[in-house]
Amino acid sequence: MTEAQETAADSSLRTTGGAPPDDNGSSEAPAPIPLLEPRDGIPPVVTDDNALAEVIAAFAAGTGPVAVDAERASGYRYGQRAYLVQLRREGAGTALIDPVACPDLSGLGEALDGVEWVLHAATQDLPCLREIGMIPTHLFDTELAGRLAGFPRVGLGAMVEGVLGFVLEKGHSAVDWSTRPLPEPWLRYAALDVELLVDLRDALEKELDRQGKLEWAREEFDAIASAPPPEPRKDPWRRTSGMHKVRRRRQLAVVRELWETRDRIAQRRDVSPGKVLSDAAIVEAALAVPANVHALAALTGFGHRMGRRQLEQWQAAVDRVKVLTDSQLPQPGQPVVGPPPPRAWADKDPVAAARLSAARAGVSALAERLNMPQENLITPDTVRRVCWEPPGVVDAESVGAALSGYGARAWQVEQVTPVLVEALSAEAP
Repeated sequence: MTEAQETAADSSLRTTGGAPPDDNGSSEAPAPIPLLEPRDGIPPVVTDDNALAEVIAAFAAGTGPVAVDAERASGYRYGQRAYLVQLRREGAGTALIDPVACPDLSGLGEALDGVEWVLHAATQDLPCLREIGMIPTHLFDTELAGRLAGFPRVGLGAMVEGVLGFVLEKGHSAVDWSTRPLPEPWLRYAALDVELLVDLRDALEKELDRQGKLEWAREEFDAIASAPPPEPRKDPWRRTSGMHKVRRRRQLAVVRELWETRDRIAQRRDVSPGKVLSDAAIVEAALAVPANVHALAALTGFGHRMGRRQLEQWQAAVDRVKVLTDSQLPQPGQPVVGPPPPRAWADKDPVAAARLSAARAGVSALAERLNMPQENLITPDTVRRVCWEPPGVVDAESVGAALSGYGARAWQVEQVTPVLVEALSAEAP
């Protein structure tokens, strides 16, 4: 048993980080212990095929689950690629791998096939891991486990402190991980991120089992592991911050043209789009539709620091919009898929609005009884869809089938179906 496991065992589940208290446990917990160094020291960063082969062999020979984490350079580089991969497994120790120098980690992924991967907030790291050939078949998500178990704070630091009694180093999560060579303090931070992940997993598994939620969690983990890669977002330019200010179609076309121009430049330069041109500047230009470079330069975000050549490329984007025909301009809103916004229900269908109100109240009460966030009990979109178009005959079988059709897991169907049957069967006001 590791020191961390002993600490967790001594205190049941601690309450420092807002953990669910043990039925007979104390409300007070010992002071947390700063975790300053990895127990085996900071391993050298793997940057060549020979070192990678040694890591693959070591981790294939290890035992038990493997802790996995990845560091990206969000806000600095284009896209969400991984710039460091950290792993830890019993019998193999900790490994730090540079996926820029070793871009194909499929061999490591194959060596860990069938092994349970332990990640924190798995859906954040899985896309960048998939890009380099690392795809888990089984996983345990410690953040999601914390949500299901009722922890009010589910960040890795809060969970490690609240459950295991150790304080992780903070301060390097938002650095530019594309930096080479990576500074030693950053590597220490990265190694510590996987140091106690399996210990945390073991403690959370016990807590979920105590609460009768372990099978629910396993269903959630299986759903994440088996989910296909998400489809590319349609019209990503519509997510520009401040878009609510833009009303006219030609102004929307300016947002689209500037966004797409910025994206091409950012991709070519491999920098974050926000470092090329801010969302606020895009919106300013869309609202003004400047007549020339001089007018553009007077707008916020296009000031004196921007060179003439840059100003001309942005003005050229605006000018391209000016010659578009009406049929080439984007529509004000995206086509609505599914029910209308809930705020419109009272006018469009008062009976459906009453169903939704009753369903929301029921789901909220159930989530409170189960001590978990409502969105983890059932997605709000699923509730809306069932309430907008309920089954012709409302009973447990039909409502359960509707929930399953929208992707609800078996445990969610079992818990939520009685609540929705009651809500859908209620008399309209």
